[in-house]
Amino acid sequence: MTEQALHFGRVDLALLVTTAVAKKLTVGTAESLTAGMVAAVLAQVPGASAVLQGGVIAYQNKVKEKLLGVSLVLLTRNGAVDPHVASEMALGACAAVGARVGISTTGVAGPEPHQGKPVGQVFVGVALDGVARAREFHFVGDRESIRNQATEAALMMLLESIEESREQNL
Repeated sequence: MTEQALHFGRVDLALLVTTAVAKKLTVGTAESLTAGMVAAVLAQVPGASAVLQGGVIAYQNKVKEKLLGVSLVLLTRNGAVDPHVASEMALGACAAVGARVGISTTGVAGPEPHQGKPVGQVFVGVALDGVARAREFHFVGDRESIRNQATEAALMMLLESIEESREQNL
């Protein structure tokens, strides 16, 4: 694997994986607009199998509800592109694959707005040990560019969360 392949945008993937391994953290993904890109990028790193437990591609709200436990009331009231949905997706990823850290993506990649939300509006959720938060982003570009930017943002948030976490005491 080349040095360039160990990075995705500004994210040092090798650092992400080695730090997670050192802190005994496992990761699960819940992806909507990125449709598995976050997990796929992580899986490119040698040793990722010690960290990446698995993921759920939850493009449709039914999948978000049934597999990730996102509240139907929340989805109906706010739509899928929402910070609370991103947080619940991240928590759901942890539950679905048995991981300490969950990362989620939900948003509008385009080319058209969706449910009244503009193209480029993205929420990334991260959960660690049952506590979740989400961050809002507004990306510009075509569909592929927005999905790549969302993947990079998710990986960056994942790395930040892993670096800030404490080692699990077993």
